[in-house]
Amino acid sequence: MEDSDQPGLADRLEMAAARAIAALPPAAKRRIAGRPIRRDGLELDLDMQVLLKLEERNPRPSLSTRTPSDAREDLRHAVRVVAGAPVALASIRETTVSGAAGPLPARLYVPDDSEAAAQGPLVVYYHGGGWVAGDIDTHDQPCRLLAKTSGARVLSVGYRLSPEHRFPAPVDDALAAFRDAVARSDELGADPARVAVAGDSAGGHLAAVTARQSVGEDGPAPAFQLLIYPVTDCVQVAASRVTFAEGFILTKPDMDWYEQQFFGADGAPGARRDGRLRSSARRGRGVCATAARGRSADAAETPSPLRTRLHPRAHRRARSARSDRRDGRGAARGSCPLRLVLSGCIARQETRRVPCTLWALVPS
Repeated sequence: MEDSDQPGLADRLEMAAARAIAALPPAAKRRIAGRPIRRDGLELDLDMQVLLKLEERNPRPSLSTRTPSDAREDLRHAVRVVAGAPVALASIRETTVSGAAGPLPARLYVPDDSEAAAQGPLVVYYHGGGWVAGDIDTHDQPCRLLAKTSGARVLSVGYRLSPEHRFPAPVDDALAAFRDAVARSDELGADPARVAVAGDSAGGHLAAVTARQSVGEDGPAPAFQLLIYPVTDCVQVAASRVTFAEGFILTKPDMDWYEQQFFGADGAPGARRDGRLRSSARRGRGVCATAARGRSADAAETPSPLRTRLHPRAHRRARSARSDRRDGRGAARGSCPLRLVLSGCIARQETRRVPCTLWALVPS
C-alpha cells in the first residue's frame, strides 16, 4: 500500500482494541454481545454479534448521506484496522491486464509451494465493494491468503468502478481481464486449462457473470468459479432484503445505494433486463463447477443458492465449501469483506475451506 494508507495513531489504537476483543474467551464475548440473535432459523455467529454491538455504540452514517469517495475511504480505513501482518508469499508482482477500454492495474501472487512450478492453476480475482469501493490494495490480504492456502497463483484485477464507470463497464472489464490472463498464461506461470475466476460480494457477481458469458462464446472459459457471498441477482428482490433489511451491517438501503451508483439514479430500467445481471439464473450447459460461500444474515442473499458440482476427485474434499445456508451459521457481511471474513474466528472458519475448494482446479 501507499504511505498514505499506513495506519496512524488512531488506527493503531483501534487495531489494538479489535485484536484484544477478538482474543477474548467466548464467555466474555457473550457478555458484550448480549442475548443470542436468531433469524430465519439460524443463530448469528458470536463474533458477528460482538461486531454488531460495537456498531450500535458507534453507528456509521447512512450511505445515502455519503459519497462514493466516502465509501472508498471507509473501506480503506477498515482494512487498515483489521488486515494484520501481511501473509508471506514467494513473490508478489505488480502488472496490468487488458480491460474492455484499456489497461487495468493487477497484482500477481505466487505462493511458496508453486514458485518452482512451470505451469499451475491461476485464480483471477475480482474484489468486492458494491462495484463502488475497493481495489487491489484493499483486497491484498485476502488474495495473499487465497494463494497461500490454495497453492494456486492469484491475479487480482482492479476493474473500473461506479459511478464513474457504470454498468456494464465493470462486467466488461472482468471478462476482458479473464481472457487476457488466459492469453498470457505462459507469462503468468499458469496452465491455460486451469484458470479460474473468484470474487467476493460484487466481485463474486463479476466472477459468476464472466463464467456464464464465456460459455458458448468463441473464447476460453473458466475451469472453476469460487464465489464468496456473491451478488447473483440484480433483478429480483430477494426475501433476505426484508428479513435482514436492518441491523446486520449491510442493510437494504445500503444495497439500494450501491445499485444506484452501479446503474444510475433512474435505475437504468433497460439495463436491469440484461442477462448479465442474473448470474443466479439456471446454470447453463457447459458452465464450470462452482463453489459458493453464502451468508445467511445478508440483505444481498440470492433467492436460490447456486449449485455446486465439482470434479469427482475433488467432490469429497470440497463438499464443505458448498453454498449451504446452515454451513454459514448466520454470519453477516458488510461493505468491507476483510472486516467480516478475514478477522477473528470468522477468518479461521472460512480459510480452512479454501484449500479444499480449489482442489477442483486440479483434475486428474
